[in-house]
Amino acid sequence: MEKQKRALVTGASRGIGRAIAIALSEDGYEVILHCATGVQKAEEVKSIIEQAGGKATILTADLCDPVCAKAMAQQMGDVDVLVLNVSIQIRKPWQEITLEEANAQINCNFLSSLTLIQEAVPYMKTQKWGRIITIGSVQEAKPHPDMLIYSSIKAAQTAMVKSLSLQLAKDGITVNNVAPGVIYTDRNREALADPDYAKKVSDSIPAGYYGEPEDCAGIISLLCSEKGRYITGQSIFVDGGKSVQ
Repeated sequence: MEKQKRALVTGASRGIGRAIAIALSEDGYEVILHCATGVQKAEEVKSIIEQAGGKATILTADLCDPVCAKAMAQQMGDVDVLVLNVSIQIRKPWQEITLEEANAQINCNFLSSLTLIQEAVPYMKTQKWGRIITIGSVQEAKPHPDMLIYSSIKAAQTAMVKSLSLQLAKDGITVNNVAPGVIYTDRNREALADPDYAKKVSDSIPAGYYGEPEDCAGIISLLCSEKGRYITGQSIFVDGGKSVQ
């Protein structure tokens, strides 16, 4: 009997991470749910997975702290799939960005991912199979003027994906980036509650509407399956066409 594969999803207690975690469980993976503080919400996701017959565990860590990121990397154990979804987003004019705010975003959105990848890859190499997926943003192509650090890091993350994809392809490990557009999550819910702003946003999307977290889960399922084995080094936009404009 084949051993059940394990998948770690960072930022899995809500939004896109939650949808991905549930989808991977439905695909047969044992899922490790990472959260920073939202343990109750992570427990809800765990319960959904277990009620459907799946298996899930929870890991908590503040990935803005390099020490916590390293400790979590050592705690997660062997994983076959790594979905690096967690990020923080600080909005303000570029002239007002503090080094503390910049470093927090760099640590959480980039360096924590690097740390987890460094820990996960040795096992993947022994299996000659692995899937690494970073969650980027349409801001790689359409940077928001008040999110200079966030958009810059997402672009850097994709450069990391491309570099690693070349280095790991012969080990049976694919490395890809999935870049969502405007997705109706907790992060965006308050802003999109304003009808005028919501209309402005939807009008800027060729499809004419913003997405749901589940819209991002399908491509993750494909990339983590054998059907996606020949896709690597790509940044795939899930954005209703917004990045094309």
